[in-house]
Amino acid sequence: MTSINLLPWREESREQRRKAFLGKLLAAALIGAVLVFIWISVAQAQLGNQSSRNSYLESNIAEMDKKVAEISELKSKKQEMISRMKVIQDLQGNRSEVVKVFDELVRAMPDGTYLANLKKTAGTVKMSGFSESNNRISALMRNLDTSYKYQESNLTKVQQDTTLGDQGSVFDLQIKIEKLDVGDSEVSAP
Repeated sequence: MTSINLLPWREESREQRRKAFLGKLLAAALIGAVLVFIWISVAQAQLGNQSSRNSYLESNIAEMDKKVAEISELKSKKQEMISRMKVIQDLQGNRSEVVKVFDELVRAMPDGTYLANLKKTAGTVKMSGFSESNNRISALMRNLDTSYKYQESNLTKVQQDTTLGDQGSVFDLQIKIEKLDVGDSEVSAP
């Protein structure tokens, strides 16, 4: 019988299978590398796109922040202007009130009573002066109580003083003013 040697054929077959396997392995590695490259490129493109969107949003947010700051500044200026206008309107409205207060004070002053100091703070008038007698001080207080501008007269101090005579007095009197809010003022006699 003849002997057939299959060893070289098996070796050739193994070598072909090994080359095919290595070729497939190389093709798979190349396809994998291409897929990784494509995936990295797509991811970088998306990252770049998102970065540009973020920078666009940041620039618009910064612009809006500037506008918000301008608006808040304008609101504060508006509020300041409104408060100034209110003060001016109050001063215009109360302009004649000061004259009425002094006019009513002059009408309430009896003869023989003189003021040395007059001070107004927060709706209250504090006055000091001289009187020829205590009766004149009482008349002053009655006149102030019946006045339409003054209320709650309160005598805080009375001392005998001979400047205006033997029965003369120095007094301090405090009264409240109705509906007057012009601020604080002080008037002194020379």
